[in-house]
Amino acid sequence: MYYILFYKTVDNYIEKRIPFRQQHLDYARESHRRGELVLAGALADPADSAVLVFKGESSIIAEEFAKNDPYVLNGLIVEWRVRPWTVVIGE
Repeated sequence: MYYILFYKTVDNYIEKRIPFRQQHLDYARESHRRGELVLAGALADPADSAVLVFKGESSIIAEEFAKNDPYVLNGLIVEWRVRPWTVVIGE
């Protein structure tokens, strides 16, 4: 099953993320390496949110990611939520 983690970011997110970006990317790459995180990235125009797609048995993997993400821990994410995604085309 797939799960989408939606992030809503703070104003001026692009500038404010700089001190935490490498930590966040390292954290995300580790999740990807384990096969949990499938795709991730910020939305543009405006850069006010991000989407991360996880694959797993339950939503816990995405929820735990969010709870421990350096962006969340350092206040760059004002709101996050996880929703199951039923994929009908593709893997």
